[in-house]
Amino acid sequence: MKKSILIALTAVLCYSTAGAQSTSNPVEIKEISAKDYTTFKVSDKVTLYAVKFKNQYNLQVAGHLFVPKNLDRKTKNAAIVVGHPMGAVKEQSADVYASNMADRGFITLAIDLSFWGESQGEPRNVVLPDMYAEDFSAAVDFLGTREFVDRERIGVLGVCGSGSFVISAAKIDPRMKAIATVSMYDMGSASRNALNHSQTLEQRKKKQAEAAEQRYAEFLGGETKYTGGTTHQLDENTHPIQREFYEFYRTPRGEYTPKGGSPKTTTHPTLSSNTKFNNFYPFNDIETISPRPMLFITGDRAHSREFSEDAYKRASEPKELVIVPNAGHVDLYDKTDLIPFDRLEAFFTKHLKETNSENIKSKTDENIINNRSSCPIAAQYQL
Repeated sequence: MKKSILIALTAVLCYSTAGAQSTSNPVEIKEISAKDYTTFKVSDKVTLYAVKFKNQYNLQVAGHLFVPKNLDRKTKNAAIVVGHPMGAVKEQSADVYASNMADRGFITLAIDLSFWGESQGEPRNVVLPDMYAEDFSAAVDFLGTREFVDRERIGVLGVCGSGSFVISAAKIDPRMKAIATVSMYDMGSASRNALNHSQTLEQRKKKQAEAAEQRYAEFLGGETKYTGGTTHQLDENTHPIQREFYEFYRTPRGEYTPKGGSPKTTTHPTLSSNTKFNNFYPFNDIETISPRPMLFITGDRAHSREFSEDAYKRASEPKELVIVPNAGHVDLYDKTDLIPFDRLEAFFTKHLKETNSENIKSKTDENIINNRSSCPIAAQYQL
């Protein structure tokens, strides 16, 4: 391997002990081609890496790291963590946002939440909102220990259910300097009350009883049951909202089954764990995120619009609410002609601006090479 190539790779993927403390968290990074994935596109201006790192509970989190090719890797740069819709994986919507924002000059990291996609966690599809929030903090851990990322300029972006998870994380993690959500679902309220508070307390208690009873079956080794998610077949009685999700998750537009997964269980949480959302209140204390800025984006036709409006009402300044004309909930998953990327770019550019008059220079190429043995992945990474 040529020395110049090794310098570039080590600079991008590692940090030297001269510039940061060593880590016991094993990190894996491998350059991959976007052509292996069908639900998003990456321009030739961006390099894509598959990454893995541990969260605080020792579960391995998988992600896609997007790095602009023209990035000055000897300086500290802004970065954004992106989360996928509830029940989805990073390839479904999160990568769309991450790749487009990387094309606009940001380092971006789209992650799979624990128990979903390529991230660890058993049983699969378990609901655990505190762990989901932890995954975003773990992603900040990963980004903040890269030599080319400015720890003071890391933002987060959550799509659908991840909107509520990034809010939950940001309330207790001040390293997240700017918080944006798109087509947000408050997964707590949606579970307790359903859309527009259409679920009664009696209906909620019935679901809780069913989930509790299922725990006995699974404790004794019985079959895992799943609930919710997107229907696998349409008929004349299919609800319009289910049709909206079907058009994304069950067609080539957004259909994706992670390696080792099953199409039968994609988007479906486990029945016995789904009621954990009933104890999830992400908007409580949302005002404490201030003075860090928040941006809420929703469609004017989105069935989930109530959640973005509720969060905006409760949040303290600075805050923005963007209503996208002629856009439904799922439209903002992947329809790049509707997604207001200019607003997202302006928001993160403004609030993740450099904190010093000059970028802090990282170590020289020579120092990086001399310290490459301290990088967890330097020895294993090959072109």
